[in-house]
Amino acid sequence: MKHFTPGLAVALILATPVLADNDPLPSWNDGDTKSAIIAFVESVTDEGRDTYVDEDARIATFDNDGTLWVEQPMYTQLAFALDRVKAMAGDHPEWKTTPPFQAVLEGDMKTLGEAGEKGLLKIIAATHAGMSTGDFEQITGDWLADAKHPKFDKPYTELVYQPMLELIDYLQDNDFETFIVSGGGIEFMRPWTEEVYDIPPQQVVGSSITTEFKMVDGKPTLMRTNKIDFIDDKTGKPVGINSHIGRRPIAAFGNSDGDFEMLQYTTIGADGPRLGAFVHHTDADREYAYDRNATFGKLDKGLDAAAENGWLLIDMEQDWKTIFPE
Repeated sequence: MKHFTPGLAVALILATPVLADNDPLPSWNDGDTKSAIIAFVESVTDEGRDTYVDEDARIATFDNDGTLWVEQPMYTQLAFALDRVKAMAGDHPEWKTTPPFQAVLEGDMKTLGEAGEKGLLKIIAATHAGMSTGDFEQITGDWLADAKHPKFDKPYTELVYQPMLELIDYLQDNDFETFIVSGGGIEFMRPWTEEVYDIPPQQVVGSSITTEFKMVDGKPTLMRTNKIDFIDDKTGKPVGINSHIGRRPIAAFGNSDGDFEMLQYTTIGADGPRLGAFVHHTDADREYAYDRNATFGKLDKGLDAAAENGWLLIDMEQDWKTIFPE
């Protein structure tokens, strides 16, 4: 198999025309981005080309927050954690005067933001631990069934991106294995990703807290502790891919600098055609517009490095006919 630099790979696939019939990505506007994606898939699935990739090596990874569903005005799992603080506050009267819980209960998002990652990890530890994995799955499912997004007034699982759902289907139809590789909690995502994305739980990689095996009332049970086990973000994403998947992807899709290293690992110094892409949030009317200065989903160095590395910038306003499923 010939060696391709990422920039050369994108240049080659951009030169390949897209057929108008049998459109695999109907919610995408025709243009260079859509053409590049289709041409890439055709290049690795056509046995007559020297760019052909065996089926068992067709691995595609997707970030979740901001890549497959809405991440503004805050990550969905953070919204879940804040609601859990409020729901549990009656059993923890000390939280009324204890940072960062006090800020949550008083709705003081400025002070909560100033608590930084350390404060958020305290909230995660307090609201996600001390229960079995089964109980946590039930709590998560109940919350997702009732919670509504503050801007769109819809369940979070309905605020997934229709063009990305089509892309996942298109890749799966062409014998790709599709994986979620997210900074979100692995056990927060696994209960619903198969129904929403058609990605089964064993193909979800995420951050985790430690679990312990115990016999509870004579039944084998996994109990969630308050210790962080692994953060699947930034440099952690290639590590998570290696430990959970065991193969280097040939395509990776993200939206923020938290995905930067995943795209590097997928595309740089690798043999054969590779595809890296960022979803660039440019549509303030239909969704949100943000990048370099965002609190959540910051895309700064990724914007600067995209052209150099041959990564696609998927312009939400220009490239997508629609945002959410109807």
